Amino acid sequence: MFDPVIAPSGTLLGLLQRGRGDGTLHALTAPRAEALAALNHCVLRDPRHDWQVENRSLYYARLYLDLHGELDAIEAHLFDSEDVLDTDETRTGLALAVLGHLASYGRRDALHLLRRYAAHGSNWAWALDELALRDDDAGLRSLAAPVLARFATDAEGEAELAAAVRDAFEPRPWRLWADDPRASIATRVRAAQEAGCFDRWQRQMRSTGPRPGWSVQAVFDWAQQGLERGTALHVPAARCLGAVAGPEDRPAIVRAARDGTEGARCTALRYLADSNDPDALDLIEAAVATGPAAVTDAAVDAFERMRSVAAVDRARGWARRPDALGAAAGRVLACRGGTRDRDLVLAALREAVRGEGPDAPTLWTLVDGTGRLGIACAAPVLRHVYRETASSHLRGRAARALAATDPSFPAGFAVECLWDCEETTRELAARHAETGDTRVVERLRRLAADPAEEAEVQTAVRSRIGPEGTAV
Repeated sequence: MFDPVIAPSGTLLGLLQRGRGDGTLHALTAPRAEALAALNHCVLRDPRHDWQVENRSLYYARLYLDLHGELDAIEAHLFDSEDVLDTDETRTGLALAVLGHLASYGRRDALHLLRRYAAHGSNWAWALDELALRDDDAGLRSLAAPVLARFATDAEGEAELAAAVRDAFEPRPWRLWADDPRASIATRVRAAQEAGCFDRWQRQMRSTGPRPGWSVQAVFDWAQQGLERGTALHVPAARCLGAVAGPEDRPAIVRAARDGTEGARCTALRYLADSNDPDALDLIEAAVATGPAAVTDAAVDAFERMRSVAAVDRARGWARRPDALGAAAGRVLACRGGTRDRDLVLAALREAVRGEGPDAPTLWTLVDGTGRLGIACAAPVLRHVYRETASSHLRGRAARALAATDPSFPAGFAVECLWDCEETTRELAARHAETGDTRVVERLRRLAADPAEEAEVQTAVRSRIGPEGTAV
């Protein structure tokens, strides 16, 4: 999947793509046709950089309800000829998830569209998972025949069916079909269930990983073999070293960290850092200076995991370095530094935004650290990150940091956060938003009554609403 093109944050489309609360508020005051066009654009062209962790589906589903939006555009997208040519689940996953939420709100058109796509669409497994949570038994049983018809009855087809049953995210439909009164349905599904369980057992028995009795050198060789195959194994290899290495093996491990193969160096550095070995910090610095990219990355990651006083002291000396180790030092201080480190963390935050922009991966840790340390003068930078980042998770972290550093947050960003796409951000807003704004009180009441809202959000909402529905 290609990275999505995100519109400017000041536009309706840009706000909706980011999942900001202001996106909903602006859409509800914009011309309906314009708002629906922007909403359909987002749902049909997933704007998330990481669809596995960022939420948008409930956010967009609620806006469809508020706008009384038709589902014609989603239907055309799902059943376009492209569905046969491009079977990547990211093409249709967001649209199917939105339909799932709409079905839970009682939209029968969404439910019927999901059923139809589960029977005929390429990404049928996702649609079936959505239906497993929302449809009744009769609706699910009606899909048994069309779903099973996707799999040939020869050995290859039965193996594919067993894999589909084994890997299903929601098992409810398959359990229903295993008890189907039609013998042709129930027999195939039960056989697939048994084959899936047997395959899982076989895969466990065929493991090629470490075995009891492995030597330190055998662990290093395993890590190197993985690297040559394009698979980084130094993290599990370091855990293996913890099981097989004794005090007498330390010289060999230090030697491997200094001049071993790439796999061995990565493994040894991780092991020594996790063990708080006295030579670990010097070896990490040397690896960053002389090692290839894989070793440098492993050294930086190993350093960031260290929690000793010595590691924090070394971070203070490295924080101004213009390299990966300097950036890591800033993150270490953000996580484990004290009030004396505020200036270094603030400098790292500003440099990251200036050099890499509002979506830099390093900002996640630095933004958290800014809030943890209460760096009040960082509020302008945090507001910039909040407005501009395309990551709804990073925006939520910026909101949390603003709540700890910016006195204007309760009457400002906290209000729009009540409509945010991330439940953790809505929960934060429910605890901080200034109830003098009539929109806040109305929104709190709606969230409290919404059956699709997360329990944590509703708990926070109820802490702000009195027994008679008045804000407290």
